[in-house]
Amino acid sequence: MTELSPANTERLRLAFERCRNMEGTLREQLEAYAAAGREFFPAYGEAVDRLVARLHENGGGENAPRPGEAMPPFLLPDETGRLVSLTSLLARGPVAVMFYRGHWCPYCRLNVRAVSQAMDRVKAVGGQVAAIMPERQQYAEKFKADADAPFPVLTDLDNGYALSLNLAIWLGTEIRDLLSHDLSDFHGNDGWVLPIPATFVVGRDGLVKARFIDPDFRKRMEIDDLLSALQSAT
Repeated sequence: MTELSPANTERLRLAFERCRNMEGTLREQLEAYAAAGREFFPAYGEAVDRLVARLHENGGGENAPRPGEAMPPFLLPDETGRLVSLTSLLARGPVAVMFYRGHWCPYCRLNVRAVSQAMDRVKAVGGQVAAIMPERQQYAEKFKADADAPFPVLTDLDNGYALSLNLAIWLGTEIRDLLSHDLSDFHGNDGWVLPIPATFVVGRDGLVKARFIDPDFRKRMEIDDLLSALQSAT
């Protein structure tokens, strides 16, 4: 099967709802949804495996800022169009800078919801969060609203900031042909380039204290690890 049938589209939608509402860690939610994806849309899962293998071979994300290195500054618009800088965020405490693929990505939606639900714990250790995605303002706003996220969702149009961190990747024609979404509308371009989902915990001194980068977008930094890193950076 190379196309997702209407019946399996509905099965995946229901699987997403179950995973989002299940008790357990973020990792368990992501793994459960990945298993559903392999069951109901195996062609896509196999294509993603090939993409991930290619990225690993090419050292995808390896050259992004490492712990102890300076996090390059940014000045990006949030979901309301207001410009937000890394400098202004760091003035209030350490920041988890988190890259997401888009509002359409179920793994990103599970991730951002888990982070949103943990924000009281994030604030308790003196931390804050900034999300970055390559989508236009209206979609950044939707991403934030759907997750009820109490932190800014910033637009990195054309992946300029992700490119500077060596995180931007071209999806390739195989993935593009399997996706039911037209990313050109979301991005305002037809490049089909996305960031590798990544999390950088940045201290008030502007240095990276911890990072999580995996070319496999089905894997994300666990919430407890995020909290520990932010607490250490405070």
